[in-house]
Amino acid sequence: MPTPARVRADACPGVFAPHDAADGPLARVRLPGGTISAAQLRALADGAEACGDGDLHLTSRGNVQLRGVTRPGLAARLTDAGLLPSPSHEWVRNVLASPLSGLRGGLSDVRGLAAALDLALCSTPELASLPGRFLFAFDDGRGDVTGESPDVCWRATGPSGGTLLLAGGDTGRRVLRADAVSVLVEVALEFCRVRGAAWRVAELDDPEWRGTPVPRVDGTVPAGLIERDGGFAAGVVPRFGQLSAAQARVLAGFGPALVTPWKSVVLPDVPADVFERLGFGGVPLGTSACIGRPGCAKSRADVRADAVFRPGLRAHFSGCERRCGKPSQSHVDVVAEAGGYRIDGRWVPLDELKGNL
Repeated sequence: MPTPARVRADACPGVFAPHDAADGPLARVRLPGGTISAAQLRALADGAEACGDGDLHLTSRGNVQLRGVTRPGLAARLTDAGLLPSPSHEWVRNVLASPLSGLRGGLSDVRGLAAALDLALCSTPELASLPGRFLFAFDDGRGDVTGESPDVCWRATGPSGGTLLLAGGDTGRRVLRADAVSVLVEVALEFCRVRGAAWRVAELDDPEWRGTPVPRVDGTVPAGLIERDGGFAAGVVPRFGQLSAAQARVLAGFGPALVTPWKSVVLPDVPADVFERLGFGGVPLGTSACIGRPGCAKSRADVRADAVFRPGLRAHFSGCERRCGKPSQSHVDVVAEAGGYRIDGRWVPLDELKGNL
């Protein structure tokens, strides 16, 4: 694949450089590995109410977005909470890690690796020039975050060893867990040197940046009560990945949390009656959607109002061909057009949408 000729700069949003959306400035808060403390979750809830639309919007990279940020003070609030450790590296702190690692399943415990990589990234001035779309990952061997198309990934093959993946391909390079962070930094530095106009590893022509394709694992989103050694965890699935500030504060009452790349939240240590206390989020919903109208000027419809939910349906509703936020897992593709939607490419009028899903 030839390296693309860019006609515009990388416009990934952050807190210091928000995106100008139809419903007001959009600020993206990076959470390396999805990890967030209870105090930080409360700070996000407070910031959403004081500066934005009052909600936390989870993303398909395990981050959080605040929309409608029309009032000042958000950056100061998040800096005080430890959520913006390096303004110069804000865009590049894109790190996934297997959310259930150390709780249930997996070949190696990758907890702590994302935080260590984040510290290394923020301590390396050259890496401030990484594109905002460049994605790191630590997969504990189950293949969950490997399937999220990271540019560079350490995937466990055992408790203390793993392999280096580039753009979803196994390079054959074996890397100890203890060396995983330094190797990913090494790869990122080399990418900065050779990338030209490329934003992603897959855009490079050089075959040295290729590996043997790894089969995608079409796993299930952690949802409901999850048995773990010595207790329970919980997979909380909010509708459309959207939490009110009040709901976020309730989650914070159970301690630290992990935001997943499937727009859900894992609570690592909860009582058995957690969902009776929460009152929401205990059932996998299957259907997802972009923000749609009125939040996005490019959207042709209020896709969230039109979205269809039913047991067994896994669908993503998009307001335009960009398909923002679409899941990596197999799903029914539903894209808005004038007067209706295309379902996996087949147009149906709006009043027949539900009957065709």
